Amino acid sequence: MIPLTEALLAAITASVPAPTLPVAVEATPVAEMSVYADAVYTGAGETIENAMVVIADGKITAITPGAEPGDEDLHVAAITPGMVDLSARIYPDGYSVEETEEVTPWIRVDLSLDPFSRDWDRQLRNGVTSVVASPYDNNCIGGLSVALKTGGSNSIEARTIKSNVALRGAIGSQPSSKNHPAFGRPTDFYSRRPTTRMGVEWTWRKAMYDALQAEGDKERAFDGLPQLLQALNGDLPVFVQAWATQDIRTAVFLKEEMAGEGKPNMQLIIDAGAEAWREIDFLVRTGTAVVLPPYRASGRTTDGAFFAADCAAKLDEAGVPVALSSHNAKAGGETLGQQAAHARRGGLSFDSALAAVTINPARMVGIDDRVGSIEVGKDADLALWNGTPFELTSRVVGVVLDGELVNDPRK
Repeated sequence: MIPLTEALLAAITASVPAPTLPVAVEATPVAEMSVYADAVYTGAGETIENAMVVIADGKITAITPGAEPGDEDLHVAAITPGMVDLSARIYPDGYSVEETEEVTPWIRVDLSLDPFSRDWDRQLRNGVTSVVASPYDNNCIGGLSVALKTGGSNSIEARTIKSNVALRGAIGSQPSSKNHPAFGRPTDFYSRRPTTRMGVEWTWRKAMYDALQAEGDKERAFDGLPQLLQALNGDLPVFVQAWATQDIRTAVFLKEEMAGEGKPNMQLIIDAGAEAWREIDFLVRTGTAVVLPPYRASGRTTDGAFFAADCAAKLDEAGVPVALSSHNAKAGGETLGQQAAHARRGGLSFDSALAAVTINPARMVGIDDRVGSIEVGKDADLALWNGTPFELTSRVVGVVLDGELVNDPRK
């Protein structure tokens, strides 16, 4: 056997032609589906007439104005982004909250959700493709909310857009409704504070000050401390149910009080803020966002609050970020799209109404990089309409979720 010297090896290598390597070519996305509409309302402040939305791999790959629909293309009157409901209230009631304590910031609602509930399908068929699920509001501080899609998988984890999007709590009558004073020997764990609105406020303030005192002191650490500090530092939005004016004020004053303690960045979102129209100056001053409850013909809502018909319009005019919600509506006329119609009758412009059910709620909880508007690269979540959205004669007739036509208007 002849030994391979370096010179011989070099000669052999030189005599063998170099292999031809493939040239890198940018892949051209292949459209899995195209949806044509007479009008595409992007949710980003733009309306495109006679446009085609092209979808591949679950994402929007192109929005082509002036396109001509093919024979096989789906053709609808209008397309909007899939709607986003921050207060869909799909939960197994008391099973989503740990009621042995009033302050449970560490509880994760996603661990209690039922992926097979019919509520998801009802929301999806009405054009709501993303929701925020939160713990039931029987605790002052109930736990962590989650943003997820309303369909696509039987796994809550697979449908999750972003976990721990907010720290959920409530101010008002509900957190104290089951509690009672202990006269003599306690009969159950509901023999405790709070039993009044004042007690609810005290519970919130105590939790916040306990967290401030425990910050940086391992000996003072307690369950839920990391979540409370995240909220105080502005890294985790605080999502507070507060229907009436006195409860909205309590939440806003709590935010300002914490700013005086060196925590000026707390992000506050008021949920079910029926009387937010009474507190516009406070909301503007503190940069507080508001999620409004469903409209009621009587104007009266929970906690005796009066929900004015022009509430959304007044907040929007003042620059307060506004989102609308349906509270898991089961009756006709109460869907999220119809809440936008109610807001329009109260004076809210079309563009602001569309934003209130799409991009605004997505921004409030930090999921607008994926949902809330029709833009190239975002999730292909679309609501397909048979007419101009939010009109009396218009309704959602089809839905695209993650690029899949889950509700076909042709059927």
